[in-house]
Amino acid sequence: MKKIIRLLFIVAGLISSAKAQQDSQFTQYLFNGLHINPAYAGYKDDIYVQSFYRSQWAGIKGSPKSFSIAADGAFNDGNVGLGLIVNNDQLGAQTYLTAYANYAYRIRMGNDEASQLAFGIAAGMMQLGLDGNKLEGYKPGDGLIPLGSQTNIVPDARFGVYYANKDFFAGFSATNLLARYMLKDNTENRMVPVPQPHFYFTTGVLLPINEDMKFKPVVLFKDDTKGPSSLDVNAFLLLKETLWIGGFYRATVDLYKKDYQQTGLSKQNAIGAIVEVFASQNFRIGYSYDYSLNKLRDYNSGSHEISAGFYINRGNSSRDRKLRCYKF
Repeated sequence: MKKIIRLLFIVAGLISSAKAQQDSQFTQYLFNGLHINPAYAGYKDDIYVQSFYRSQWAGIKGSPKSFSIAADGAFNDGNVGLGLIVNNDQLGAQTYLTAYANYAYRIRMGNDEASQLAFGIAAGMMQLGLDGNKLEGYKPGDGLIPLGSQTNIVPDARFGVYYANKDFFAGFSATNLLARYMLKDNTENRMVPVPQPHFYFTTGVLLPINEDMKFKPVVLFKDDTKGPSSLDVNAFLLLKETLWIGGFYRATVDLYKKDYQQTGLSKQNAIGAIVEVFASQNFRIGYSYDYSLNKLRDYNSGSHEISAGFYINRGNSSRDRKLRCYKF
């Protein structure tokens, strides 16, 4: 019985993704906003290289797995941010490989060098695939199951705006802006999922408690217009400018009516913990764990995510660990 239920979850996930392709979900986007906003490129000033690996709903066959690597830095006296990001996602028979080059123009606001407004764009390619050999129909010769593997490669673009000073940040971004329209004419008879535009709004603040401790609440809202909206509420403590420790709550929310959305869908709520430590002045590592609060919790052992990042100093642009900790 459990195998049947698990299969239903997987099939439901595939159907959902086919209707509204979801971007990679990384809990630790907080430590590198480039994953959701191209305007973040160069924000950390020094060249920063970071990678993520996420295993979602561990224990369920065909559950999502994601890997990402990104690098970015500031150039032209800090006025320009450049970055490169590559993502690889797998969900059952579906694969999703993307690569983007990011450009951000940064404007200093007033006399405070820490206050900057950035506008960013990203251009890249998507390789979308579906392997019919990994799908099983209800009966032999099921016409809904594609024969062999199908792939599409299409251009895509992203856009974002990001403002930050030493105590506050806010950003808005949109992804998957072109792929949907590029695929519209050549996927009528194909099962390859078509990605939908996603919209992100995130904001946070850094509040000092005492000399050794600071508090950082962060909120992320995500919407793709085709499926349920998502809200992340995060809270962190920075201890002795070395260790970030915190937790989060993630939930689907109904901020506006979507007539085309299926009614009666269960809420995809989760809680989790996040920790990030500066192992050295230039190297930081992180881990997060998600625990589902809906019925799915009975069929998986949670979601695990690890990250590693390091800074590359360039001449007189070296930053001490204190400044780097405060970078959102």
